[in-house]
Amino acid sequence: MDLSNLKPAAGSVKTRKRIGRGPGSGLGGTSTRGHKGAKSRSGYSKKIGFEGGQMPLQRRLPKYGEMHVCNPKIYKAINLSDIQALCDAAKIDVVNKEALFNAGLVGKADNVKILGNGTLSAKVKVEAAAFSKSAVAAIEAAGGSVEIKK
Repeated sequence: MDLSNLKPAAGSVKTRKRIGRGPGSGLGGTSTRGHKGAKSRSGYSKKIGFEGGQMPLQRRLPKYGEMHVCNPKIYKAINLSDIQALCDAAKIDVVNKEALFNAGLVGKADNVKILGNGTLSAKVKVEAAAFSKSAVAAIEAAGGSVEIKK
């Protein structure tokens, strides 16, 4: 081994092109950016989805689905099985928003909708913002009553 056959360790030498380092490097001048135009300038960045002036894909596709963005009605769903469990645990005869909030099932500002999943054997008065038809039938079949409260 002598100085004539020394080489750097494998992977230690970078082979990246250093552009914009003068005409002697062979990569000076326009520095691979071409001549003129926005892409040749510093600070250029195109919009997301820009397709070179062609109508972008997100504008070519039609809108679909409900577009009621100004005032949507959002309900917190409570099933009859949840009401039955609440009646068994707390021994209450009126299920309203306050009782559901105290049990940790809804938030203070939630609108409550009662759904008909599960069975109900307790005779209770249920107060909520909305009910499904199956929930009303099941509550009244158990001997309870339904009241819509906003």
